[in-house]
Amino acid sequence: MADAWLARWMNDLPSRCAVCGAWPARPVCERCVQHFGQPRHRCRSCALPLPDGVDVCGACVREPPPLDACYAAVSYSYPWSTLLARFKFSGEPGWARVLAERMQAVPGVREEIARADWVLPLPLAPGRLAERGFNQALLLARALARAKADSGLLLRLRETGSQTALDRKQRRANVRDAFGVEPLRADALRGKAVLLVDDVMTSGASLHAAAEVVRYAGAHRVAAVVLARTEQDFA
Repeated sequence: MADAWLARWMNDLPSRCAVCGAWPARPVCERCVQHFGQPRHRCRSCALPLPDGVDVCGACVREPPPLDACYAAVSYSYPWSTLLARFKFSGEPGWARVLAERMQAVPGVREEIARADWVLPLPLAPGRLAERGFNQALLLARALARAKADSGLLLRLRETGSQTALDRKQRRANVRDAFGVEPLRADALRGKAVLLVDDVMTSGASLHAAAEVVRYAGAHRVAAVVLARTEQDFA
């Protein structure tokens, strides 16, 4: 209770914009949000940027992903890549609320949250969780819909190597069988709508692997929302 009060109190304090340095301002001022954070038209299946009038990219037409919808708030570029690094690697979990606001601003995301029975963060491997001290996807999920967020339903079953230098096929192989559903709670997904949450989407391999597991458990709808999406997919 005291932590929640402190968070609300700190949110009301004047601060400098982390992007332009304006003061007093929110952590990201409205001017910077308008300049860097406007929603773009994206593929409804994988959230890649698309020209207006095109709803699905060619890759998703050829091979539809296991997601009913996919949303991304911003492109993975300045300043969001820098703010994400602060969030994940500099011990600043308070950024979750600010970044979740950008995710909620994407057309369709609030409706997707309202529709969802479960809002499930992609779980971190135990080694990364121990190193970082928190799962950034869980903090985002709680900021989006605390009452629906659950950190124990979707599980990470094994460590996976870095995906940075891998192509699409290699990324899929890297995360194959990396996720599972808590066996004692698998019935909780049957017939339900699920919204998966992560911070960054590159090829979508991790989100797709998690979506397949959730679908196998009986979920009737699986969507995903991320803060940032890379500008191009991987061949």
